[in-house]
Amino acid sequence: MNLIKLDNNLNFKDRLNLLGCDRGGVEIMSKKMNLNLIYIENIKSSASNILKQDALSIGAELATPKGVITCKDEFVDAILIATDKQLEILSKKELAQPFGLKNLAKELKKFIYKPQPKSKIMGVINANDDSFYQNSRFKGSEAIQKIENMISDGADIIDIGAVSSRPGSQKVSSQEELSRVRDTVDEIYRLKLYEKVDFSIDSYQEIVVKYALERGFNIVNDITGLKDDAIAKAVSEFDATVVIMHMQNSPETMQDNPIYKSVISDISLFFQERIEKAKNFNIDKIILDVGIGFGKSLEHNLELIKHLKHFRKFGLEILIGASRKSMIDKIYPSEIDERLAGTLAIHLKAIENGASIIRCHDVKEHKQAISILETINNI
Repeated sequence: MNLIKLDNNLNFKDRLNLLGCDRGGVEIMSKKMNLNLIYIENIKSSASNILKQDALSIGAELATPKGVITCKDEFVDAILIATDKQLEILSKKELAQPFGLKNLAKELKKFIYKPQPKSKIMGVINANDDSFYQNSRFKGSEAIQKIENMISDGADIIDIGAVSSRPGSQKVSSQEELSRVRDTVDEIYRLKLYEKVDFSIDSYQEIVVKYALERGFNIVNDITGLKDDAIAKAVSEFDATVVIMHMQNSPETMQDNPIYKSVISDISLFFQERIEKAKNFNIDKIILDVGIGFGKSLEHNLELIKHLKHFRKFGLEILIGASRKSMIDKIYPSEIDERLAGTLAIHLKAIENGASIIRCHDVKEHKQAISILETINNI
């Protein structure tokens, strides 16, 4: 008899089916194979005592501070340790409990495992002269050639923008932005390249967004996260997909000492509000982007990547774009053109933690790396 320690990053149902388990058993056992660690902020001490007893009664656990049993402090933090099956049971049990546990029960259901979509690569094309990475800047025929190369290299989406959003960058007029991107958009439309891959317009200016959507683009990558109603209306009108990105402040000031009470909780609340806004405009094709480097310190960026699975609770695809960004230099000093290895490390970890769309400059290298990662994970 031999024992083999299996990796937790499995497709649970596939593994059980390979074992030859009964179909009903696969459903039951797969829910017991995924362990969740859920940090609960500001739960009433009285509620934590009830939750702990309910958790223990089904084989789960709630870690709480010493002395919580006496309710010395009105509110505490806690960590719930539970499988998907235990979350399912707790989410039903706590519906009948007081002290805010009914609301907690509704939230717990959102963390039960959801199959992750197949990874997609979004290639970056910048139609401006001041983007932070010089090798992403293309105009006219050069841009079309680069797009065709990206398609050949395995891109699923091409994201085209004409205004830099690097820290400290300045706004330009909507007319100037449109003049920069118009020729490329027109060529994409003329050559019907939108029939080969999806095209995304990286803009939050109505005139630019509508121009692109009228010419084959079907994704709006909005770094302001649907702040402007006009963009929401345009996305709805064309039945497009929107990328809702989180950014603290604006590109001019976003890196001036960014502060969060809790970066995970704060961004989660932001997404909740903007998703609701999107729904109010009848937008149902939504992608979430936590905005790596957009009003975040290195610690904020690392925490977001580490705990990216939190945002899967919304049931939407998650996009990550850390390609060649300065956070790599802060960890391992390097110039922009030396950051491909660091970029791949971040993006592969992001995929393991819940991201399914990777926005990058180096499509071919990402295609190879992601293909290998997925092959390993699918064994």
